[in-house]
Amino acid sequence: MGRRLGYVAMALLGALLFGTAGLAVGSWYGGRGALSLSPEAARSTAGELLPGVEPSGSTTVRGYRYGVFLAADDLGGNRAEFQYGDGPDCTLSERMRGAAETGGWRELRRVPGASCDGWRAERDGMTVTLTHPAYGSRLSITQSAPGGFRIATITGTLLGVAAGAALFWAAARSRRPVPLVVGTLVTVGLFPAAVVTWADLAVHRLAEPVWPVWRGLAPVLVPFWLVLLLIGVIVLARRPDPAVPATDAVAAGRAG
Repeated sequence: MGRRLGYVAMALLGALLFGTAGLAVGSWYGGRGALSLSPEAARSTAGELLPGVEPSGSTTVRGYRYGVFLAADDLGGNRAEFQYGDGPDCTLSERMRGAAETGGWRELRRVPGASCDGWRAERDGMTVTLTHPAYGSRLSITQSAPGGFRIATITGTLLGVAAGAALFWAAARSRRPVPLVVGTLVTVGLFPAAVVTWADLAVHRLAEPVWPVWRGLAPVLVPFWLVLLLIGVIVLARRPDPAVPATDAVAAGRAG
């Protein structure tokens, strides 16, 4: 019974690690082809949703996460931000809500805030969010997820879960040292990125791309994984051959 529980625990570990990697790959694949956000389109959208209100400042930010620059057509590749005033202006919320309803914006929903609530809406491949921080109201315009984003993310996650559970179950049932050493190396190699990915998901969910975590950690994890691989080879080389009885080994040593 205990051994079977060990197999199940290993299968769950593999499903978690490979499922997280599959989620990252699926979200990257599904997020490709997002609408590239131009400064002109961003300014036009801000003027449509907040008519007659001039921003006190604006900036266009290229997507950069975990040491990785995102392409312009990657989900989260760029965003535009417009600031209004030096403090929160809660009257902008009703102005944006009315303009969004009139302009046919979809997914209009309230965004809770400390001073007052903002609004979020989607249309034409763009997601617009109005918030009211202490330093001034802010309108953020980002790319919306492409149509197949959720399907690709779910598919990648399920494929990773199935592959990880099967591989780790087989490694746990094997009595040979090689699968166990390989499984240990894979666990050590995937675990740090998986932890950072889930910490990211706990804060942002899928509002921010998670795949840069893996690419950003690769320069550190690859040398570390190679060192562990060398250690594993040394351990296997020093392991006694189970085909030779212990008494024969001792006798051979004395004869030598």
